[in-house]
Amino acid sequence: MVIAIDGPAGSGKSTVARLLAERLGYTYVNSGNIYRALTLAALNRGLSPSPEKVEAILGAAREARIEYRGGRLFLDGEDVEDSLHSAEVDAAVAQVSAIPPLRDIVNSHVRKIAGEGDAVVEGRDMTTVVFPSADYKFFLDASAEARARRRLEQGTSGDSLEAIRKNIEMRDEIDRNKSVGALKIAPDALYLDSSDLTIDEVYAKVYRKILHQGNTMGIKEVATDAPNLPKDDIQTQLQEQYLKSLEGLEEGDLIDGHVIQLTDDFV
Repeated sequence: MVIAIDGPAGSGKSTVARLLAERLGYTYVNSGNIYRALTLAALNRGLSPSPEKVEAILGAAREARIEYRGGRLFLDGEDVEDSLHSAEVDAAVAQVSAIPPLRDIVNSHVRKIAGEGDAVVEGRDMTTVVFPSADYKFFLDASAEARARRRLEQGTSGDSLEAIRKNIEMRDEIDRNKSVGALKIAPDALYLDSSDLTIDEVYAKVYRKILHQGNTMGIKEVATDAPNLPKDDIQTQLQEQYLKSLEGLEEGDLIDGHVIQLTDDFV
């Protein structure tokens, strides 16, 4: 099963994807980290980014072996999870990821990893290009102001709130108009504006949608697989499917629904 999450930078997609993967026991695939791993593969071969080394960098990226084991990323058999945000990689990743053909290589790695088991994947065009037929598709968005505020609160930038906001708006404009990998919303993706939500609230909404859609799919399967069963037997199976969908609930979870009855003890 594949859960694909798309959206602009700062919308919370990485955090939500990681939380979902942890909750469901799926592999969390961060496409940005794969760009970093391929940058590290090039650096390990002494290939610092430059126009004359583009083909050699692409060759290193095609030959690189990317795996996830226990939620950690391995490059050519070596655990590199803690090396992906080194100063050396930070200084080179932007130039490496700007090489257009590299996107196809990254997407190929993402598809291969997701094909080996259940996965939550996030990144640009995950729901439109990489996994157009994903089981669940989400597009997380937020205003430039909200995303700028989050970046400022993270303390990773020395710029003012206004400077960060303008930077985000400029990047959004570029991303929307790219010839390859443009920022687009898949027609069948669930769109969530997280501007006025906390990350926990966004995660709760996404998780509830997965539970609800999974329950609906289960009900359709029961109805299809047992068309000749008596009505009472079908109703019993539907109830069992519904109860199974509630097994993952915990005290304090928020659930969308319609109140159909109130008693002294239950809603």
